[in-house]
Order: sequence, then structure tokens, then C-alpha cells
Amino acid sequence: MSDLLTLRPEGLYCPDIDTFIDPVRPVARAIITHGHADHARSGHGAVLATRQTLDIMALRYGADFCGQRQTIDYGEIVSLSGINVSLHPAGHVLGSAQVLLEDGHGRTVVSGDYKRQGDPTCSPFELVRCDTFVTEATFGLPVFKHPPAIEEAKKLLASLLLFPDKVHLVGAYALGKAQRVIGELRAAGYDKTIYLHGALVKLTEYYQEEGVGLGPVEAVGARGRELAGEIVLCPPGQLADRWARRFGETVTSMASGWMRVRARARQRGVELPLIMSDHADWDDLCLTVAQTGAEQIWVTHGAEEALVHWCQMNGRKARPLNMIGYDDGEDAEPAELQDADAVSAP
Repeated sequence: MSDLLTLRPEGLYCPDIDTFIDPVRPVARAIITHGHADHARSGHGAVLATRQTLDIMALRYGADFCGQRQTIDYGEIVSLSGINVSLHPAGHVLGSAQVLLEDGHGRTVVSGDYKRQGDPTCSPFELVRCDTFVTEATFGLPVFKHPPAIEEAKKLLASLLLFPDKVHLVGAYALGKAQRVIGELRAAGYDKTIYLHGALVKLTEYYQEEGVGLGPVEAVGARGRELAGEIVLCPPGQLADRWARRFGETVTSMASGWMRVRARARQRGVELPLIMSDHADWDDLCLTVAQTGAEQIWVTHGAEEALVHWCQMNGRKARPLNMIGYDDGEDAEPAELQDADAVSAP
């Protein structure tokens, strides 16, 4: 392992500052990279993160989600027991960050989840040069090449023109994906109201409060068939749920990097797959590894072995961490989804 990090059952651990990064169970001290539920869990004694990540955790888990919280801005350095800690934009969702640990002997970056594609709803990815780089590999296979997100948004708008009498029901996760879909639709020229399942409202409103321009959005409420010709966003789990039946005949869509896999789309009953991901694709994973200059690469979750093999073939030491408790960052949604929108259930 590096001089700065080791691996424990709770997750990545920095012994010098007695702190975990994105631990999978409650610990005394944690640094959190972003607000997705597989990285940001409640119950820690103390949490250090960006203000937006702390706000998102409070929205999802309640104000008492941890004992103490400390805000750190992008680029700000906090010195702890001789270790300099700083956070840098990951381009994943609002407030997401990479963690840089630095002492007199080297620099280690824990990337969390990240993407290199442009995104109108969060700060762009910042490349941080380092000696050891901990990378995700959610889409760590050469088959995964994400198209420009705005082109996927235009596919949705083209379908809307073809089927103006149908509600276009789009599955999108509550944090990051829903807001990005809206942002890309706006960039593609769509200026009508976009309707939201109740579970998406709270975080979308927070994005707007943070100055992210999303245009007119409204909760679906009790409406159904009268939304023919409109775009409705909901959690993916609602696409085949009783909730969706209120709209009558629909065009069912879903925004995810996994929509590249046709079997996944069929399994979800998706007629209009939108390949829109908040993770780096294969080319960007390889590019990032190369550009960091890191000689040692640790691969966390996803297709670990393929990226490890690529690193080794390109002259870098690499190892899979085989960490348990992480997924693609999208399927992990907290309990807020269980009762949201209950007031508008038919």
C-alpha cells in the first residue's frame, strides 16, 4: 500500500490522521467525496466534505446525520498531523470531490466517482497529478464509450416530436442524474416545464438554490394523462410501478451509462435508452490514469481487472482493491424514496 493509505474492513484508511475516506460503515472520522448513498453514509462521528456534499447529506439523512461536520472548499488545504488534505472537483455531481493527501514523501489522490464529460450542473473535473491514484472503474471495459450527453437529450426531444400524444417518462436518479438530464435538455433548446416525481423535487430545488439554471420544473402531483406531450422524470424504480399507470400510454426512457447494454434496457422495459452517465467511460479512465502521472494505481469498484491489466500493460503498478459496499453510485438511493410522492399516488 502507499505511505498514506491502507485498506481496512471499513474502507480506505489514512493512519496518520486516523480518518477513513467514504467508509462503508460508521466510523469516528470520515472524509466524504460526494453525496451518493454508497459513499455518504450517516452515523459517523465527524465528517469533512465540501459544503454542498454536507448539505446534500443533511437533506437525505436529516440534520443529525453525523456528530460534527467540517466544511472545506475546493483547493483549500487542511493540515492534520503533518498531512495536507485538500479537495478537488470530480465532475460527478454537485459538490463531488477528489481527496488529495500529501506529505513530504508523496501525493495520493482518492478520486471517488468522477467523469470528464462536461456537465452544466456541477464543477468540471480537475486533473490532480499524484504518485498514487485510487480510481473507480464502474465502466471499466472498452465497450463503454459514452456519447455526448446533449446528443442523447436531442434523441429524447426527437421522440417527443414523433409521439406528441404520449407522456415521455424518463427514469433518472435523484442526485445528479435528474438534474443533468434537465440541464442537457435546456442546453438542447427545450424550454417547457419539466415535471418531477416527488422523490426528485427536494434535490432539484437544492440545485436551483445553488445557482444551477434548470428552468421551469414542477412536481407531478396528482396529474396523469393530461401531461401527454410532456417530459416527466422519476426514479427508475417507478417506471414499471403502479405510479406510472396514471399517464396512460407512455414512451419509457432511462438515462444511464448502463443503457449501452441492450439487455439492461430490455430488462428495465426501456423503449428509449439514453446513454448518459455521471462516471468516466473506458477512454476517460485510461486518459486520467495516464495524465495523473501516478506510478501506482488502485482500482476500487467496477470492472477492476480490465483496468488493472491496462495499467500493467502500460508500465504502471496496479492492483484491484475488491472493496465491498459500492455500486455505480446511482442504484444506491436512501429511504427518502419509499414515501416520496405518496400524496399523489393513484
